[in-house]
Amino acid sequence: MERASHNSMGTPPVIVERNLRGTVTGFDVPAGWGVITAESGEHIPFHCTAIADGSRDITVGLAVRFDLGAGRMGRFEAAGVEPD
Repeated sequence: MERASHNSMGTPPVIVERNLRGTVTGFDVPAGWGVITAESGEHIPFHCTAIADGSRDITVGLAVRFDLGAGRMGRFEAAGVEPD
């Protein structure tokens, strides 16, 4: 299945790493922003538009797979976030 791949600006990001794993450790529904703690321990932000199934909400504590790409202001963001 092809995963959605958009950054917070709504454009396809330049993907630098694929098929990473982590856990959603925070998500603010009104703001549409969340954080994934990757297996490496890094905290990776993501926007709700990066959720692969098109939903605008995700469960905190959910194990996920994601790609890492260029986001806003030169920082990295998760893209194509989906349950693992």
